[in-house]
Amino acid sequence: MEQNDIDEGLYSRQLYVLGHDAMRRMGEANVLICGMRGLGVEVAKNVILAGVGSVTIQDEGTTEWADLSSQFYLTESDLGKNRAICSEKHLARLNSHVRLCTYTEPPNKDFLHKFQVVVLTDSSLEEQLSVAAFCHSNNIKFILADTKGLCGQLFCDFGENFLVRDTDGEPPSVSMIAHVSKENPGIVTCTDEQAAFSDGMHVVFSGVQGMTELNSYGPIEIKILDNYSFSICDTSNFTEFEKGGVATEVKATKMLNFIPLDVALEKVMQDQELLVPTDHGKVQRHQSLHLGFRALQEFQQKYNRLPKPRNQSDAELLLAMTKQLSAAVHFDSLEEDVVRKLSLTARGSLAPINAFIGGLAAQEVMKACSGKFTPLKQWLYFDALECLPEQENCDGGLTENDCAPRDSRYDGQIAVFGSEFQEKLKKQRYFLVGAGAIGCELLKNFALIGLGAGEGGHITVTDMDSIERSNLNRQFLFRSEDIGRQKSEVAAEAVHEINPSINITSHQNRVGQESESIYTHQFYSSLDGVAAALDNVEARVYLDERCVQYRKPLLEGGTLGGKAHTLVVVPHLTESYGPATSSGQKAIPLCTLKHFPHRIEHTLQWAREQFEGLFNQTPEHVNQYLSDADFWARTAGRGEAEAAEVVEVVYRSLKDRPRNWQDCVAWARLQWESFYNNDIAQLLYCFPPDHVTSSNLSFWMGAKRCPHPLTFDPANTTHVDFIVASANLYGQVYGIEGSTDRADILKLLKGVRVPPFHPKSSVKIAVEDEERKESTEERNDEDQAKMDELKQKLSSLQPAGQQGRMFPLEFEKDDDSNFHMDFIVAASNLRAENYDIPAADRHKSKLIAGRIIPAIATTTAATSGLMCLELYKLVQGHQQISSFRTSFLNMAASYYLMSQPFEEPVFTVAGKEYSLWDQFLVQGRKEGQEEMTVEELLKYVKENYHLTITALFYGPALLYSNHSDRLKQRVSDVVLMVTKNELPVHMQMLELIPSFAEDEDCEKVPPVRYIFR
Repeated sequence: MEQNDIDEGLYSRQLYVLGHDAMRRMGEANVLICGMRGLGVEVAKNVILAGVGSVTIQDEGTTEWADLSSQFYLTESDLGKNRAICSEKHLARLNSHVRLCTYTEPPNKDFLHKFQVVVLTDSSLEEQLSVAAFCHSNNIKFILADTKGLCGQLFCDFGENFLVRDTDGEPPSVSMIAHVSKENPGIVTCTDEQAAFSDGMHVVFSGVQGMTELNSYGPIEIKILDNYSFSICDTSNFTEFEKGGVATEVKATKMLNFIPLDVALEKVMQDQELLVPTDHGKVQRHQSLHLGFRALQEFQQKYNRLPKPRNQSDAELLLAMTKQLSAAVHFDSLEEDVVRKLSLTARGSLAPINAFIGGLAAQEVMKACSGKFTPLKQWLYFDALECLPEQENCDGGLTENDCAPRDSRYDGQIAVFGSEFQEKLKKQRYFLVGAGAIGCELLKNFALIGLGAGEGGHITVTDMDSIERSNLNRQFLFRSEDIGRQKSEVAAEAVHEINPSINITSHQNRVGQESESIYTHQFYSSLDGVAAALDNVEARVYLDERCVQYRKPLLEGGTLGGKAHTLVVVPHLTESYGPATSSGQKAIPLCTLKHFPHRIEHTLQWAREQFEGLFNQTPEHVNQYLSDADFWARTAGRGEAEAAEVVEVVYRSLKDRPRNWQDCVAWARLQWESFYNNDIAQLLYCFPPDHVTSSNLSFWMGAKRCPHPLTFDPANTTHVDFIVASANLYGQVYGIEGSTDRADILKLLKGVRVPPFHPKSSVKIAVEDEERKESTEERNDEDQAKMDELKQKLSSLQPAGQQGRMFPLEFEKDDDSNFHMDFIVAASNLRAENYDIPAADRHKSKLIAGRIIPAIATTTAATSGLMCLELYKLVQGHQQISSFRTSFLNMAASYYLMSQPFEEPVFTVAGKEYSLWDQFLVQGRKEGQEEMTVEELLKYVKENYHLTITALFYGPALLYSNHSDRLKQRVSDVVLMVTKNELPVHMQMLELIPSFAEDEDCEKVPPVRYIFR
């Protein structure tokens, strides 16, 4: 595949994780996945979405009731039919670029020769050893994946001399060069702080002017000197450095050697480096699980079955077998309780466990195909045995009868948790916010486990977005025919097909203050829990606040490429998600954007702002002027300077309105001249290349790169790209049809007169300490005079009715036919050329300017699985914090960390401890009675909580502080009086913050939650 053969519209988010080279290598790979139970179909789904060349699914078995608890493409009508054949039509619809085949015979050696990667699930030890040996000797990458109840295993053998092309998946570190010294060693000074560089890293240089020897020197090892500089090779004989240049990290490769399965089975008991930990509190347990899984294989071979659910005799048999294996390898740390639990639950097939192990296994398939990221080396064990009931006995009091099969779609889950817990799951009422990648995976798991699928149970899912083509690569509930429809609506329909019993309602609302009339006190009070599948911190914080307010548990998860995190918030036990913290992204200073860009991120942000100003804000201002009677009042509220600027934009847009396509081309050409010649020339007029500061230092040094104007060249592709995109966008906002005929556009350009530019000494350029100082009164007077002049001019241009109405454009990064990204790429790269900044291609430009979050299906699948394991614990009502887990995954580096969440922080009021989960709940209006007065509220708190309120706040508004005149007033009336705002009809509860006489100095107190309706 060439780069152009990659379907970037479909794979755009994944391409930012893997890159084009890795995607091309994956596109040439043929993958075999054996076993189409819950785990196998999960692996197949993720691998097909990823876009390998072909996938063959193999299964000799037929559908059983227990399969339906985790195999989302099987239904009751498939009972008795081959699992692979039944799954084929569903898997084939996931990705038309992947060839899908089905095989229903045992995989023999001739058949295995066709594949580069083989995945075994649901297989016997004999089959594993045979297939693994053949794959190792024939350089076929081999992956073993298995789940039993609440436990899972994963093994990888990628053969000898497996080349890892990128060990961590992080983008190469880049540094813009300010100066390079001529000495031994040479010292490189950067324009920005470069914390991403480290000792021993190798870099290559490009774009260096003057000391051009560096551009062809090859990778150079660096040594960090401080935050802004590092040393390189001997540069004493190089030519003098002039300006510019970029140092780019060269990603290190790594060669790995894998040992075959038969050797690894034994060696793992002596060499823990072959075990990748998943939970650092369970490191010893992993070896016990390794022996337990081997014993399960022996048990199944001997008795032709797995241990029966909750059968104590079978558990003791399995334990005896495991002890024999343990003694043979001299392992004296066997966790017998773990082996018993493994036996008691081994027949279980759980969707969350399969989602997690299936996500990891699919990621290993992609590593095997592409050489991208560090593969698992070589064993991984995982268990979530803490999901079992918290009773003292390991079986939680469950009996064989409780967990016996019932010819139910939930048999695989009942085998682990029993039928009573299944009924409890069915009655749950949950609110899912977000139906994107994680949301789709969560809904699939909800349907499989039966959440909200019984009488009284219900799931509400909301997502305001509609389906785009780029979603299809990881939001697997959607198909190409769904593009344009609402995500939540399609997702609800899709999971209803998985489990027709699920009770689900879809909404298209943003969750925030604007939707509080929908998600009311009554709504939240009726819930059992909330799940967040969101892509922004602000929404997470808001939802967390609601969960704390109503004391509801929250499941939260997020991904960034191959990285993921999950968090469970448990009322009265853990801390909450908490307030928003810094995202780590630094705002770009205004003067950097306007005058001193030195990174491509700066020019891309500048281009975005030009797009918003020219094609969105300007048309909106014009439309407001034409249709809003309060335009002048609204504009005046912006301040004199900004108001004058807005009015001037409106005046020019109406005065210079284009009449035809030729006018649009002319406007684009003049805009080019303004951006890339005139503005730069004006800046250099104010601050010439030899300009010095008051300290007699060169003005153009460090991060300030001295720019140079550009001369328009009709033979330069980027120059014409700007004209084509700008002219078409300009035409769109005025309702004029555009064109992409470059020959015609070049002809029109010949007729455009570009007036000569003369720098103006009167132009003020505000640049840090160089800004001219004027009094506020003088500036305001000037702006007001300008405003009066513009008002008069506008009155003479008054269009009739809506004649001058314009059409604002909302920036859309994923539609390649709308010229939006064409403009951004061309505008940014031309400005980069002004400042000798290396240009960015369309792919990188879209990532930065579109603020795209890289995403991949494997990570979202694994994340949803971990979230739903916490859901099991919440529904059972676990009360021990040691039972819960937060997690951080970096699948690119094969790093998995699960740990106990932090406990709820406590604070003291009047000698008594409280936490964020505590509140003073007051029923302010009882049925048939009048609402409480302020005096009655104070008395209620005194009698029930033994605290004396001295002051009461509603947000920043002071409701009461020895206001004797307010004591007899209704609480809601006082709120209305001090805020001067009507309380919304849907509002039923007021959150009031008290101060207490018993402890006036406490910084934090529980709120008074006052229900008044």
